[in-house]
Amino acid sequence: MNVLPQSKHYNLTHYQQRYNWDCGLSCILMILSTTQREQFLNNFEAICKEEGFGSSTWTIDLCYLLQRYQVRHEYYTQTLGIDPNYTQHMYYSKIIDKDEKRVTRKFKDAKAHGLRVMQRTVDMDVIIKHLARNGPVILLTNASLLTCDICKRNALEKFGYAGHYVVLCGYDMDSKKLYYHNPEVQDGHICRCLSEAMDTARTAFGTDQDIIFIYEQQQSSDQ
Repeated sequence: MNVLPQSKHYNLTHYQQRYNWDCGLSCILMILSTTQREQFLNNFEAICKEEGFGSSTWTIDLCYLLQRYQVRHEYYTQTLGIDPNYTQHMYYSKIIDKDEKRVTRKFKDAKAHGLRVMQRTVDMDVIIKHLARNGPVILLTNASLLTCDICKRNALEKFGYAGHYVVLCGYDMDSKKLYYHNPEVQDGHICRCLSEAMDTARTAFGTDQDIIFIYEQQQSSDQ
């Protein structure tokens, strides 16, 4: 039985989101290589148009972007498509009409495009094992429940559901904490919180427990 290292950290280049809708794209930019990041930023509007999402991204859109840049990944979700319960949800009701056709088509065509999309949920142990052995993780969270020891944010600052992507970049077994990049952060610091707190934010209603496991091409991490 392979014993996991007590701690792990991936050196990612922090990228702050520029708008109120591009947290997912900012997470992708943190995953890409320097050359890929420059190419994406230099052609940002054209790529958004080609991918068809405009200013509203779903996790499946992020997967197509990763595939565009040949980043090996797997996407796990509770719902293959759009949960019909979300049509009554204030956060989603405004965007579902606009996005439903695109999102449904992308899920349907995922396998033909070589994407690994699975209807499955995972627990925190699986996430830690992936961080230990394979690479970073992109999570959809409820920002209202997202905490950080450094930012000193707490759930009292926001109300209701606010979908927000972050990148897990490491963990520490002794402190039971996860390290993550939050695209909202201005100074580039790495956020940290108890793994239990992150689990609450990522499993909240509205997230579909969406998770993208990134598989590093090469070892660019340190213990």
